[in-house]
Amino acid sequence: MQYSHSVEKANVYAAQAFEQIHELGLAPTPEIYELWYVYYSEINPEVIRAIDILVTNNQTITEERCRELHHRFLSEGRESERVREAGDRIHETIKGVTGAVTNVKSATSQYNMTLNDAKEKLSGDMSKETMERVLKDVMSDTENMMGQNKILEEQLTKSSAVMQELRRDLEMVRKEALTDGLTSLANRKAFDAEIERIAAEAKANGTTFSLIMMDIDHFKSFNDNFGHQVGDQVLRLVAMTLTEGVKGRDLPARYGGEEFAIIFPDTPLQGALKVGDILRKAVAGKEVINRANGEKLGRITLSGGVAEFVNGESVEDLIARADAALYTAKHNGRNQIAAAPAPRKRSST
Repeated sequence: MQYSHSVEKANVYAAQAFEQIHELGLAPTPEIYELWYVYYSEINPEVIRAIDILVTNNQTITEERCRELHHRFLSEGRESERVREAGDRIHETIKGVTGAVTNVKSATSQYNMTLNDAKEKLSGDMSKETMERVLKDVMSDTENMMGQNKILEEQLTKSSAVMQELRRDLEMVRKEALTDGLTSLANRKAFDAEIERIAAEAKANGTTFSLIMMDIDHFKSFNDNFGHQVGDQVLRLVAMTLTEGVKGRDLPARYGGEEFAIIFPDTPLQGALKVGDILRKAVAGKEVINRANGEKLGRITLSGGVAEFVNGESVEDLIARADAALYTAKHNGRNQIAAAPAPRKRSST
């Protein structure tokens, strides 16, 4: 998991994490520390929900339970473990096919020897008994050969089914690794990979693209007032609105916490600004209703910053410009989309 907090915020979250670990009497291992840092920084709603459920149910939070939560929600080895399991199954499948092929090769070799021997014997004079024995050997080896071929055919059919299943499993693992579990949007890992790819494509082809960074206004207060479950509902609502409002190659992603990002390939600044404002209005037009009791909780708004890629700048600089525009929108009253100015040209001196 990647963290992008300022030094001040990171210090606050770290202090809260260590204080909680101390109060619970836990060992401050890296796994346990990360779990509580993530909890207080509120960057993983699944962690928050799991811990809050334990607290609500008066469950004892032990080191073992913390390790289980870390493995379930934060361990990067979850996908690797499933890939290893798939690798083991592939190995066993190949082993089975190899064994069947080896048996067929052995049977084929024996069959050829039997046929050559029969050919030599049949070319000369032989008794009826000898001929019957030769034919019996040929028939026996023929049956063995047919049996081994049938085993190989069955093994190949089974292997084909297993490989198709594994291909689906691995595709699911890949998709899960690139998808945010709460909102079903592309996650930060997918976003990072896609923006690097789009930037490389733009540099190579001399094209452009735009990026919008969006943030839910006053989300923390909304979360504190109505609880994390309603907060999760809000995040899913925004995610659904973004998904419905983009098209083609546009990629909406959950950047972290209540911040979202959308990559607009082959789209200039004004085009991205227009779409961003449409999305902002769409979110502002939806009233949040508590699904548990039907209570109307009001409306939420988004602020956003848009930056157009300029050939020669880094992806990091592009994101920083879009973020700066986002903070400009926040500073100017929220519920608006601001455009980032073009980057300053570096002097050639």
